Amino acid sequence: MPAQSRFALLSVLTLLLALLASLTGPVTAAVASPTVTLSPAIGVAGSSTTLTAAGFPRKSTGTLRFAGTTSTVRTDQSGRLSRQLSVPAGATGTLTATVTAGAVSAAATFTVTVPKPESTANVALRFGITTPGGPAATAELDEVAALAGEAPSIVLFYRGFAAEPDLSELDAVAARGATPLLTWEPYDWTAGVEQPQYALARLRDGSYDPYLRRWADALRSWGRPVLLRFGHEMNGSWYPWAEGINGNVPGEYTATWRHIHDIFTAAGASNVSWVWSPNISYTGSTPMAQLYPGDAYVDWLALDGYNWGTSASWHSWTSPAQVFDASLTELAAIAPGKPIMIAETASTELGGDKAVWIGELFDWLGQRPQVRAMVWFQHDKETDWRINSSPAAAQAFAAGLVRLRTGS
Repeated sequence: MPAQSRFALLSVLTLLLALLASLTGPVTAAVASPTVTLSPAIGVAGSSTTLTAAGFPRKSTGTLRFAGTTSTVRTDQSGRLSRQLSVPAGATGTLTATVTAGAVSAAATFTVTVPKPESTANVALRFGITTPGGPAATAELDEVAALAGEAPSIVLFYRGFAAEPDLSELDAVAARGATPLLTWEPYDWTAGVEQPQYALARLRDGSYDPYLRRWADALRSWGRPVLLRFGHEMNGSWYPWAEGINGNVPGEYTATWRHIHDIFTAAGASNVSWVWSPNISYTGSTPMAQLYPGDAYVDWLALDGYNWGTSASWHSWTSPAQVFDASLTELAAIAPGKPIMIAETASTELGGDKAVWIGELFDWLGQRPQVRAMVWFQHDKETDWRINSSPAAAQAFAAGLVRLRTGS
């Protein structure tokens, strides 16, 4: 083809392309709208969530704003990014995560839920248990349910300050449909009452704060109701957290309780209910009122009391009313209206009729509506405290529960 013809053809093609462009406008690639998602999008304060962003400019530097903080982020070659976000311990309401890169931005929200503490309003009396094997002792707890004719709704267990949080124990209790009642003991149970490393002043001087925060964070992250009984029977003289023992002076128990409670509050552990649990009063015991931390620091009042019968030389057979009534009156004067539990009780077989005593206990509980829970000490320890220390005792226990539930 002659050069002139080729030139003419190219000119025509150029004109046609220009005409086509004027009719259709510029051709652009479709751009996806940017998106941000959070998974999960709901949870408790102190938990975490995964942010995923897509549809942003590729390999672009931008910002991520969440819970009052701003950080620098960079998208990958596909315009995506992913980050693990921590929900602050004190967060409430709705938090917004916003990603901005280039001229585009997108956002997603996280809803902070508040776990409800253990309810104490207008509940039927709850039956609880403690056994030697603790919260994961399936066979022991199954045996109790069979003996009582009712599965315990509270499982009490004991942990010292050498123990680290083990949420599998709480899971084991929850799997039974029960609430864990953790008795937290700041001592070495093998070392007597003089233990300077566990003196009350030491517990609140900051030495144990990292340990206390680990427990607070763990219980908060578990999220379900936990009953926490710190330093029980503090009005006696047999534990190193008692005042007048181990270098402790008056006023230190309440100060220590408040210090530990404040750490849990700061961690957002609102699912923890605090159980203040003195022993029943006796001649020479520290007055309960001297040891009460205050209504803002206590959710449940509790009492520990036993019928020792003649199993101990310093005791005699005492009815449930004789064991508990005077101390109940004392509690009512300290904190009127607070729910009460019997956190530890049982009877020996020695010196009287245990089956009759058990029947009296359930009758007594039925006449004391302020008592919302009772935990039986299912241990063969100083004496045989167990429900099934005899067939008659076991039968009386099952019958007493039925009578309490039915009112007959």
